[in-house]
Amino acid sequence: MILEEYDETRTAVINPSAFWQKLEGFPDTIVSVFSHQLFDRLLDDLDGEEIAATHDVDGIWPVYRVWYQGKPFAFVKARLGAPACVGTFEDVLAFGGKRILLLGNCGVLDQSIADCGIVIPRRAIRDEGTSYHYAPASDTIEVNRQYADLFKSICGERGYAYREGVTWTTDAFYRETPQKIAARKAMGAVCVEMECAAMQAMCDFRGVEFFQFLYAGDNLDYAEWDPRSLAGHAKLDEKEKIALLAFELAARIP
Repeated sequence: MILEEYDETRTAVINPSAFWQKLEGFPDTIVSVFSHQLFDRLLDDLDGEEIAATHDVDGIWPVYRVWYQGKPFAFVKARLGAPACVGTFEDVLAFGGKRILLLGNCGVLDQSIADCGIVIPRRAIRDEGTSYHYAPASDTIEVNRQYADLFKSICGERGYAYREGVTWTTDAFYRETPQKIAARKAMGAVCVEMECAAMQAMCDFRGVEFFQFLYAGDNLDYAEWDPRSLAGHAKLDEKEKIALLAFELAARIP
């Protein structure tokens, strides 16, 4: 198959450095969320200051500096789906930065995971295309090799339960059929999302640290789909508190 034709060549015909250059003083840690409602809320609460921007056919994508516990971090809105998400961070990483801390949303494949419950992926099923351009072909990729223990201790301090397990990264959310859900659950998946495997592969390829955790949205482990708090405006106060765990993790990384 074409996706098995992994090319480890480090330099492509087009590279991010053709468009973006390193910025002096760019923060080491980049924190990001997907929901634009959540992003706007955090940006306002943390007094974000625009320090850079990328652009493409979909528009202009600002990069902000925010402060948490007296430390500066880059703050970026992530984009839905593996190709857009990875492309965004390829551009942003060209400004500088050593690590990405990403909060995503997921659908649960185990209904015992509560609405807005925290999921910490430890392995991702590679049911998308982007990761195969950054890592040799395989069914899964190990994720969150760093910072999982530190993040779990933060969750404990703040009184948040969490679930560790396998996540299913897919490109096609309208093709999450009952048969595919059953097959992915048989592989150990407890949730489904669209970016984790690709982001880990890209960060490994670029030599960048990566940590992603998820908050649970819709429930696919039921006779009928239950959207629960999937909508961006739903339980926004609760989601903001969960997002601040990413900044707490960022503040504790040496």
